[in-house]
Formats: sequence, C-alpha cells, structure tokens
Amino acid sequence: MTETVLYVAHPEADGSLSQLSLEALTVARSTAASLGAPLLVGLFGGDVHPAASSIGGCGASLFLAVEGPDFVQPRYASDAAAAESIARAANATIVVAAHASRMARVLAGVAQRLQGRIDTHVGAVDASDGDVGIARWFYRQRIEGAVRRTQRPWFLLIEPGLAPAFDGAPAPVEVEPIPAALPPTHTRTVGLREAASGEQTIRPDAALLFVAGAGWTRKRKDGQPHVEEAEQLILGFLHASRASLGSTKSLTDIAGQGQAVLHCLSHLNQVGQTGSTPRHPKGLSTCCHGEEPHVVGWRFIRDRRAINLDPNCGWARGKADVLYVADAFEVMRHLNRLFEPRQP
Repeated sequence: MTETVLYVAHPEADGSLSQLSLEALTVARSTAASLGAPLLVGLFGGDVHPAASSIGGCGASLFLAVEGPDFVQPRYASDAAAAESIARAANATIVVAAHASRMARVLAGVAQRLQGRIDTHVGAVDASDGDVGIARWFYRQRIEGAVRRTQRPWFLLIEPGLAPAFDGAPAPVEVEPIPAALPPTHTRTVGLREAASGEQTIRPDAALLFVAGAGWTRKRKDGQPHVEEAEQLILGFLHASRASLGSTKSLTDIAGQGQAVLHCLSHLNQVGQTGSTPRHPKGLSTCCHGEEPHVVGWRFIRDRRAINLDPNCGWARGKADVLYVADAFEVMRHLNRLFEPRQP
C-alpha cells in the first residue's frame, strides 16, 4: 500500500503553532521518512500563513489550508468540516495530529465520515519495516497496547512529550486554499469569560506541576486547620510561577466528608489513581505521602520533587528525585516572598 502522511493542525490565538502541535509534526515527519511517503501539511484557522511559514522547512511537499473567520474559534461543525475537506483533498492514508482538546473533539467524527479509523493517546509510532504500527494507552493511560490497522485513512492523535518539538528554520511557502462547506450552525462565539473562581489552575503546557495533598487541610501546631491560608499560598504560587495545579484523590474527596476544602480544587485536578497522568517536565508535590496509586500518575514527570515533614514517606523510597523534609506552609511562604519582586 502506498501511504501518504498528512499532518493536521490549527494556529493558536497568536497565530503560532502550539508545543504539542510541533511535537506531532516531528512524529509526522519521521513517519513519512520511514515509509518513504510524501508529507503533506493541512492547517485550518482564521489566517494560517504565519503558522505555515514557521514550519516551512519541515519538508512537506504540499501545504493545504482552510481559512476564514468561521474557523477561528473552536466549534465542532466548522472544525470537522475543515479537517474533512483537508483530508479529502490530500487523499491521505495516515493523518497525524496532536492529542489536544480541539483536535480530539472532532477527528473521531472526521474519521467516521471518511470511513476510516482513529486511535487516540498514541505513545509511539513505528514505521521502520515499511508498515505502520503504534503503541497507545488504554484505561486512563494505565494499559499500553500495540495496534496495527489495514483500514485507511488512519487518524493518529499523538500524546504530548512523545517527540521533541519541530524547530526547523521558517521559510516562505505556497499555501493551497481548500473550500469547506459549513452546515447550518446554531452556535457562535461571542467572547471569552474566565471561570467563576477567577483562577485558571489547569495548564497543560506549564513547565511545572504543583500537587497539593490532604496535609494542607490538616490541623497545624495550634490544633486548628488553616485552609484559607493554604489556599492563598497555593494560588499565590500558581499566579507567580504559572504552574499547573494537581491534587491527590484524598484531597478532592474530602468535600464529601464534611471537611474544610480548598475551593480552587476539583476532581479535574486529580493526578493518579482515577485521575490524570500529566506530562509536565517538572513536578513538586506538597503535603502528600507519595502512595503508589497517586505516584502512578507521575510516571511521565521527568524531575520529581516533594515537600513532606516525614523523612520516611513514600517519596523518600525512590519515588522522588529530591525530598525536602520541611513544613510546606513555611516553604511556600518563602517562595512567594521570593516571587514578589517579579510581580508587575
């Protein structure tokens, strides 16, 4: 079977491609090179020319684009129509995209329209023997399976961190416009509004994952919990460092037990066990003992550090690169003071 590899992406609000999209481009390039197949690039958005030029040196033989004001904001109808039109025009057999929320929401439907197949959470792509095989995660990234398919087109959503981001020199490219017929739509974007909490705590692209454990709500030396101060310290650190906030299951569950809670946390912040498995470069755990059900969610974190008063906690048993035996309240107060001169 003669393969054609298509890389699909969309520009961010500033016109650039995200880190995850550039990582997926590296996977698409290596797959095409291993198969000896042509590489095509398909972009959709308001104006894709800056993004196309930024990856002009990727070696693609053709750049396809669906552009216009209807394709600026994420919306299933318009995004699916754009991706479908690009895939049909490219006559692609392998379609590679980043496993980000916007692409993951629409590509399964596009694969169905094209009578193809899709695999999500792809953790490896092997095309060394002239045939394409992948490794992907199942059950919240707890089980890894090997998959090969004969049906085409085959859509692959690439997990973050699988490959280095493409960093080739920009170059001017000629972009071929592709028409996309939009169905009647009943929704439109009128603006963006922050969450009611006023803080964005989940940042997938952050360099640091900050995890809060149940110890933040426990009684202190004076016999009283200091939940409000804990929340102020955590939010202050997140605001200054732009870290992403994670949590243990025990901390997110205490709301149902009638205990004081951190209002900046929800089950969406949970890491490990029945929660997420993030891929931030660094992680800092606080007030958490490092039990295995939680630590399993850290396996893609390359630099692990923890703060705990117990020198014999789970983190000290080979699960963390560095353990600071200290009071997390005192450490975070000190860190926030260090950040103060940098605040605008």
